[in-house]
Amino acid sequence: MFRLPSIVPFASLLPSFEGDLYFDESPAHTAQRLLYATDASVYQEIPVAVALPKSPADIKRLLRFAQTNGLGLIPRAAGTSLAGQVVGSGIVVDISKYFGQVLEINAAERWVRVQPGVIRDDLNAQLRPHGLLFGPETSTASRAMIGGMIGNNSCGLHSIIWGTTRDHLLEVRAVLSDGAEVTFGPLSRDAFEAKCRGENVVSPLEQRLYTQFRDWLSQPDIRQHIRDGYPKPTVTRRNTGYALDALVSMWEQENDTASAPSPYFNFAPLIAGSEGTLCFITEAKLNLLPLPPAETALVCAHFDTIRQSLEANLVALDHRCAASELVDDYILQLTKTNIEQTKNRAFVEGDPKAILMVEFFDDTAAGVQQQATAFVKALQQKGLGYAYPILFDADTKKPWALRKAGLSIMYNIPGDDKPANVIEDTAVDVRDLPDYIDELDRMAWEQHGLRLEYSAHAGAGEIHALPLINLKSGEGRQKFRALLMDTAQLVKKYGGSLSGEHGDGRLRGECIAFMLGPENYQLCKDVKALWDPHNTFNPGKVVDTPAMNESLRSEADTPIPQPQTIFDFSKDGGLLELAEKCSGSGDCRKTHLSGGTMCPSYMATRRERDTTRARANMLRHFYSRQSKPTDHDYEAVKDVLDLCLSCKACKSECPSSVDMTRMKAEFTQQQYREKGVPMRARLVGNFSRLMSLASLAPWAYNAIYNTPALRRIANRTVGFHPDRTMPELGHTTVRAWAKKAVGRTKLAPAAGTTAPRVVHLFLDEFTNYNDLSVGQKAIQLLERLGYTVSLPDHAESGRTYLSKGLVEDARALAIRNVTGLRDLVSADTPLVGLEPSAILTFRDEYPDLVPAELKAEARRMAQHTFLFEEWLAREAEAGRVDRTRFTTDARQVKVHGHCHQKALSTMEPVKTVLSLPANYAVELIPSGCCGMAGSFGYETEHYELSMQIGELVLFPAVRQTTDRVIISAAGTSCRHQIKDGTGRHAQHPAEILFDALV
Repeated sequence: MFRLPSIVPFASLLPSFEGDLYFDESPAHTAQRLLYATDASVYQEIPVAVALPKSPADIKRLLRFAQTNGLGLIPRAAGTSLAGQVVGSGIVVDISKYFGQVLEINAAERWVRVQPGVIRDDLNAQLRPHGLLFGPETSTASRAMIGGMIGNNSCGLHSIIWGTTRDHLLEVRAVLSDGAEVTFGPLSRDAFEAKCRGENVVSPLEQRLYTQFRDWLSQPDIRQHIRDGYPKPTVTRRNTGYALDALVSMWEQENDTASAPSPYFNFAPLIAGSEGTLCFITEAKLNLLPLPPAETALVCAHFDTIRQSLEANLVALDHRCAASELVDDYILQLTKTNIEQTKNRAFVEGDPKAILMVEFFDDTAAGVQQQATAFVKALQQKGLGYAYPILFDADTKKPWALRKAGLSIMYNIPGDDKPANVIEDTAVDVRDLPDYIDELDRMAWEQHGLRLEYSAHAGAGEIHALPLINLKSGEGRQKFRALLMDTAQLVKKYGGSLSGEHGDGRLRGECIAFMLGPENYQLCKDVKALWDPHNTFNPGKVVDTPAMNESLRSEADTPIPQPQTIFDFSKDGGLLELAEKCSGSGDCRKTHLSGGTMCPSYMATRRERDTTRARANMLRHFYSRQSKPTDHDYEAVKDVLDLCLSCKACKSECPSSVDMTRMKAEFTQQQYREKGVPMRARLVGNFSRLMSLASLAPWAYNAIYNTPALRRIANRTVGFHPDRTMPELGHTTVRAWAKKAVGRTKLAPAAGTTAPRVVHLFLDEFTNYNDLSVGQKAIQLLERLGYTVSLPDHAESGRTYLSKGLVEDARALAIRNVTGLRDLVSADTPLVGLEPSAILTFRDEYPDLVPAELKAEARRMAQHTFLFEEWLAREAEAGRVDRTRFTTDARQVKVHGHCHQKALSTMEPVKTVLSLPANYAVELIPSGCCGMAGSFGYETEHYELSMQIGELVLFPAVRQTTDRVIISAAGTSCRHQIKDGTGRHAQHPAEILFDALV
């Protein structure tokens, strides 16, 4: 089904092309083409090929090849465009992997020269030591790239003080349609005229560009048409059509001056917002700004109506705020069930209809406090709002994170009605915004039966209005189109821009003629023909755009049944719907510099195919098929899922909560049914049984794996990398040791406390066999703190089976454990586990694995199941742990968090318990995944990537510490990875605390 034939002779391009090229019918190439068929929009079109060029010479080769074969070149950066800008049937040219260099920083003159694949936030991380930043920031700034920001003229939440990308684009170096590589920058009058005469140009086309624009801009009637047809000048965000109004403004300003200053002319403002349709950018020179003042305050004003919040926005602007952003009640309600955003909404009071987040900067804490207080007082005097929490400095990051995640969170809504990006980018004069929204809201409901949900760059007059529309139905598609057309009329009435920052793309390009008028639209077509006479650069965007309701992701009125699964996906609407929840926002494309865990393989490889988005896309393609999958189909999906480490970060860090770990396991189990279970997968799944056998003669096992030559042979036999060491077996098991109860001393609980006397310790398979010290010290620690430790009989957790997609085996274990432990586990007698990946199966997978009759019990048990650190932190908070029983020696502890722990819990309890010794200074290492991920880091084909992931943050952080610093890691795989990668011995928090007892 996935076979995508290509009759274009790409093989002829291969000998000279330096980068990566995907075009044939092999599973890997097929997968690549499917992955690049979409962006973050509702559109889908399979490209004939995908190219990752390594140099400008490669781009020129692609250009010649495309023109010879009548193909389009579609430039793509992070692929987060919402209007279908990077969707098309030609060659998708991804610059994100090989064009990511910061080429030059000139701090004295405050500019930077970069390649188009540089990520905005990563750029600012490099600029921060110089006291500078690149101001424009999208909500996707952790992965948005400069090339895409130029293409869309991106703005961001601080645009009222920092401006748009166009405002800071000094120069552009680009490949023109004739193959010439040209630099466009500011020109004096004399330099401009010289270009028009053919002097200092690199090709005849460059000369024609200057002479033709001189002719156009010299005509008063053309300039008047532009002034009349484009959005009114007070609309600061404007991205409709080509930015001819910006050139008119520049031209008239210079020519109306008696002695025109330099610069006189610059094509850069035109290229900004042109969506890659005029040339192919290879470098950009950007203006930089000083870092903002040190002190920040964020007023989160609560309102009962949207209109009130927009009226308050005008007050905010009068108070010279740095940003003014709106979030409505719909998004706020959805954050209550999003794992990550629940941590960010503590500032919300009650259930407001809207919150306006207004930010102030100042050099002093007193100054920023005064600004925030004065603004709140002004609102109160006008009777606007009912609550005004003020947050300062680091605390302001949480509301901003919630605001940025708003659109993607909406994709969690079950059913086929999804938030539709169609009128989400309109911008009007900020003073018109309250009336415009009233009229827009009324029109959407009365004419189309649609309610709109809002978030807004209110300070800049831009509103993101989102209706819920079923684009799988013919009726929904009609509403989709009709709503845009009616909104276009309303925006034009207010003199606004149909696109403020998201661009026209395939979505709004059809409306440009109406928005700008026939004369201006014809001029836009003439501009395209001048720059790109072969229509090679991103065809079908800005001008001559196809109908906006064509090439959507799914066929209309063609129901697709949800696949039968072992996991219960009903709360997501089914497995297919869970895959469809991926909004394409690309949060999984952030690098390690931005922090977080998702997605570890992408952080190392920087390839689209290794993102959570790519995996969700492939599963969507797979389960949307109407025919039985072929071997080729299975291989194409497996190829993309292969480097998923099952870290679970996507479950919390993905705003749409796309749980790829679970989907990968389910797909893998289905593949096993068709193709059988590979030997290595079965061996890993049966880890507990194998360790049980090996524990009969642990000396023999350890002798083999502690002898390098023998270990290499044994590793190769099962498909493990020969350089990977193996965990030792204890000389006994923890369970056998505990039965002997030798040398264990119990102490009475702290005076005046009523500590629960029994703790049920889940003795996971890893601790029992391989981490003898962890188990022993945990038990002794608890007993010396006054607890009675129970080691109930239970089956293994099932984690090893889940990690290899053996879901049926894991389900059987889940049933055994829920059935066997349900009568023991309660609020008073919780189940506590040491290994995060094992104990968290009770919270995460078990409720969706067990049959219906056990679900209620599984959910109840999940509420009373805790990580060791979580439980001990609760006990300490309740006063049931005597801190005087720990040393007062000063030590430094560096903590690496387990992926599952960070995704399904929080690292705060770890800091709390490791701080029980009064003078222990605890610091979290800002690492993501360690790279081991169970058996992943052992496997021959994954070993190198595993170590690459470790080298991103974790290994360097550990190496920088002295031997006196304690390294803490709760996960057995994490500790083993740290040992192999750095030679350091990391300890479980239970070991650290036991050693700290006095």
